[in-house]
Amino acid sequence: MIMKKLYSLFFSMMLVLLVVSGCSTKEETKKPVDKKQDVSQKKVELTISAAASLQDALNDIKANFEKTHPNVKINYNFGASGALQQQISQGAPVDLFFSAAEDKFNKLVQEGLIDQKQGKEIVGNELVLVVPKDTKKEIKSFEDLTKANKISIGTPEAVPAGQYAKESLEKLNVWKSIEGNIVYGKDVRQVLTYVESNNVDAGVVYKTDAMTSSKVKVVATAAENTHDPIIYPLGVIKNSKQPKAAQLFYDYLQNEKSIKILEAYGFQGLNKK
Repeated sequence: MIMKKLYSLFFSMMLVLLVVSGCSTKEETKKPVDKKQDVSQKKVELTISAAASLQDALNDIKANFEKTHPNVKINYNFGASGALQQQISQGAPVDLFFSAAEDKFNKLVQEGLIDQKQGKEIVGNELVLVVPKDTKKEIKSFEDLTKANKISIGTPEAVPAGQYAKESLEKLNVWKSIEGNIVYGKDVRQVLTYVESNNVDAGVVYKTDAMTSSKVKVVATAAENTHDPIIYPLGVIKNSKQPKAAQLFYDYLQNEKSIKILEAYGFQGLNKK
């Protein structure tokens, strides 16, 4: 009789333990996930496709950003804005696009890949004519390019700086007489390299690129009325796999500290809120 009572008591205790254990597991399973978890709590990587002319400034901004957000790693993909736009259109995994031309940026807006509300004009730039620092050719203006044997600009269809350069040269009635002497670069940095290495007599680049080189000198600046406004828009790609981190860096690129870095490299702040 005593044994029977002991077995009954033991069975009851085991049953209680199983019920309690089951409830506990169920509670853990049902525990809601905090969807508003701070980005800093998990490791994420962002891919930023950006115009080649932004390279130096964006590397400085990246260093500052990663100090304050150590769990967010920034990977840059620098190149010609047109080529970058095509990559994104074709499905390249990109989180933000920082273009050197509004038309390339607007194509992605039209394709529904960037929400227009998630786009912002960040900075502007100037177009300049550069020659090798030790040149002996008398090239002091865009009109003097008729004296050059080789001139480099970016490929107009893909490189915004090349597009602006062609517009200016056409406006100044110089294009037709020098078109046969043009050496096209895949991006504005390649154009700068051609001038630095004396492979060409002159090149048309952004002011910001010319400022990075001690091997070239600026001999002329294109008048604003000879080309479309040089504006750099920034936007978040809709299908970003890290939308919160992308938004974080999107906002960071617009803060006062980042704009000051861009201005230090020669970009023009647009003062647009």
